This record gives sequence, structure tokens and C-alpha cells, in this order.
Amino acid sequence: MLPPLTPRANHYGHDVASLVPSANGLTGIVELSPGHDEIWRRAKKYLAVRDNDVHTLYAYGIGHALVSQQPDADPDVVLPAILLHDTGWSQVPEDDVLSAIAPGAGRKDLVLQHEREGARIAQSILDEVGWDADRTSEIVAIVDGHDSRREAVSLNDALMKDADKIWRLTPHGVDTVMNWFGLTREEAHRLIASRVHDHLLSDTGRAFARLLAAIVSIDTDPERVALG
Repeated sequence: MLPPLTPRANHYGHDVASLVPSANGLTGIVELSPGHDEIWRRAKKYLAVRDNDVHTLYAYGIGHALVSQQPDADPDVVLPAILLHDTGWSQVPEDDVLSAIAPGAGRKDLVLQHEREGARIAQSILDEVGWDADRTSEIVAIVDGHDSRREAVSLNDALMKDADKIWRLTPHGVDTVMNWFGLTREEAHRLIASRVHDHLLSDTGRAFARLLAAIVSIDTDPERVALG
């Protein structure tokens, strides 16, 4: 569900919108660059499976923040890899997708299939938009192994993997996992925690995850719940 984009009230009673600064130059404002938008517009038709399209955009935002803290990372590898990493699920029957990742299930063959297909789709899209050949090769290699390969082959790979996993701790990620498996928010958080924190590859990613986990924890704390 999309968060509210307009206010439900103005308790102050005065219009201050004209006093809000422009987004230009402000820290933390994320938008897709023109080149990345070209990739996204071609990738999104492959991402309309189990909320992968929305997941991908949130992961892009997380990846943007991670890259901003890692001067040696290449945003034109990490961020396109994020936009393309789950396109391969479109080639797996939708009814089988969750069986690849469900607790107690785990179809590794489907995980590998979506990686292979995602690498193929990524190559095609990057060729179509005329992406740099060396970056294309690195992106395709990252996509082909982003779930099954536990260790990162590069800093760019590590940040892509971390952004993918950290999404699960966002409000949208928790909501999605709840509805995937019929779990309460607290149960979903425990499942996510077991699959995220010990699998992250960057110090920055681990810090981001702990911050988001603290928010999820308070969401289900009895004192917070009592406040409605």
C-alpha cells in the first residue's frame, strides 16, 4: 500500500508549504537518474510478481544510501543491478515463487532458475540501453548468484546483496512478508531477523538494518500497541 502523499489534517492551521526548501542539494533525497530510469522502464514488466516491483524500488533507495557511504562503490553497477536482480522471477510460475523462499520449503532449483533468467534479461536490457560493456558484464555476474552465492565477489556485489535483504525490514517489507506467509507482524519480524542480520556483508548495511529493526520492534511493543 502506498503511504499517504497528502495530509489528512493541518493542526497548525497555517500554510507553510512555500517555506519548505527545494529538494536540490538536500541530503537523502533519492530519485532514479535518467539512465537508471531507462533501465527501470524496461525491467518493470518483469517485476510484476509478488510485489517485486515495489520491492525493487525500495531496494534501489536503500542501495543509493549505501553507495553514498562507500566512495569505492560504483553506483552505475550497484543500482542497475538492484533494478534488474529479480527480473528472473517472471520466468518462474507465479504459484511456485513463494515455495522457493517459504520457511520449511526452500526450492533451490527455483532460486537458481530466477538468477539465470535474471542474468539473461539483464544482459538484454543493458544492451538495449547501451550500458557500458564492462559495467554490464559485472552487473550480469552479480545478478547471476545474488541469492545463492553467500559471499560477495566485490564491494558492488556486497552492497547490492545488502540492499536486497535490508528491504525486508522496511514497513513495506514487513507488510509483504506478513501477507506472503500469513504471519503476524511480530512473527514476520522474527523470520526476517533470522534471514537478514547475520547475512549482511557491509558495516553500513548492518547499521541500516539494526536501525530499521528497532522501528519494527517498537511497532509490536505492547506499549506502542496500547497507544493505537
